[in-house]
Amino acid sequence: MSKPYIVCVDDDRTILMSLRAQLRHWYNDRLNIEIAESAEEGLELITELVEDGEQILAVISDWLMPGMRGDEFLIKVHELHPQLTKIMLTGHADPEAVERTQNMAGLDHCIGKPWTQEDFFRALPPSRIPHD
Repeated sequence: MSKPYIVCVDDDRTILMSLRAQLRHWYNDRLNIEIAESAEEGLELITELVEDGEQILAVISDWLMPGMRGDEFLIKVHELHPQLTKIMLTGHADPEAVERTQNMAGLDHCIGKPWTQEDFFRALPPSRIPHD
């Protein structure tokens, strides 16, 4: 069985690369971390992974992105895949957008930038990650 996935979506590639490296380290390479630089790319990636029969544990999305904002993206993800853990990662989210995402997408966690290991362990406890 392949490792489950976390999909990270942010328009800032530097943040994506840092987040991917930290998540791999914190979760001891027990996850595949895929990245997308836009909400549209994130939706395509999730669709491909699901079609390939891969397990997605969580979707992490920035809020402030050009085109589709993170709240809209996570609501669409929820409509298609309500079982996924949805995490908003943001430095400056509109409180109304966070509330809307909680109400319409079952937002599991909102993590501020800069984030910590503890933030992610609260949102996605290591005990939820399957072992080899």
